[in-house]
Amino acid sequence: MRKKINPSIFWAILAAVLYAASVPASKLLLQEVPPTMMAALLYLGAGIGMFLLGLVRKRLIKRPFKQHFARNDLPYTIGMIILDIAAPILLMIGLAKTTSANASLLNSFEIVATSVIALVVFKEVISRRLWLAIGLITLSSILLSFEDYGALHFSIGSIYVLLACICWGFENNCTRMISQRDPLEIVIIKGFGSGLGALVIAFTVGEQLPSYEYIPLVLLLGFVSYGLSIFFYVYAQRKLGASKTSACYAVTPFIGTALSFLIFRDLPSILFYLALAVMLLATYLTSTDNAGQIDG
Repeated sequence: MRKKINPSIFWAILAAVLYAASVPASKLLLQEVPPTMMAALLYLGAGIGMFLLGLVRKRLIKRPFKQHFARNDLPYTIGMIILDIAAPILLMIGLAKTTSANASLLNSFEIVATSVIALVVFKEVISRRLWLAIGLITLSSILLSFEDYGALHFSIGSIYVLLACICWGFENNCTRMISQRDPLEIVIIKGFGSGLGALVIAFTVGEQLPSYEYIPLVLLLGFVSYGLSIFFYVYAQRKLGASKTSACYAVTPFIGTALSFLIFRDLPSILFYLALAVMLLATYLTSTDNAGQIDG
């Protein structure tokens, strides 16, 4: 019997596409914006943009959204905010110290971190099919790492990116625990909570606001690549769970790397296309895996 592709896969992949664009774009903006300030403005852009979107939704949809936050969501919400302060700061510091292509490739480690944490800490069911997909993603990431011969030499920048992926792995699982709540509320809380927290840290370490012409650009990037991306990610998590939704991010390193090639004029080698074939197989396995799907 032919397997049907879960429609939630579309939202997860759309989230990945929107996020993938942030890495090369952030690399360009880091020439004018300090890394911690960049992280703060990205999340504030997400919070402001989604808040305005919420006002529009309120005018268009009269019936209120019933699944609001409850008291027992507080530990996961606090964990989500703290991790969302740390992760983008680590990523921006790493991105400032390594190439855009390298950061895009290393971002795929978030998939592995999310899945292992989902299994060990949150006891989420991971099927053999999904483990095979995760293994293929890891293999593809290794192949991609050899794409740029100096890419995965574990410079200080690479270590910061990997630490960001681990933080997001924990954060994805915290978000999974509250994913039945209003996705718009989740993104607004993430945006303002993490953005203001990172802003305090930025001023504490002596960073200054960038030139005013760059602030709207970073806020807009945050709204699209963080706000809308997180919204679609949370929506997909309702049905897919943390590990499977994260596995759909398999497309992220390819999009980020492809954009890096276009922006920074690097050309892919034969290993890129081999890795692409492996990643496409992994994405197919992920999209047709129904084990561990959340009901309701």
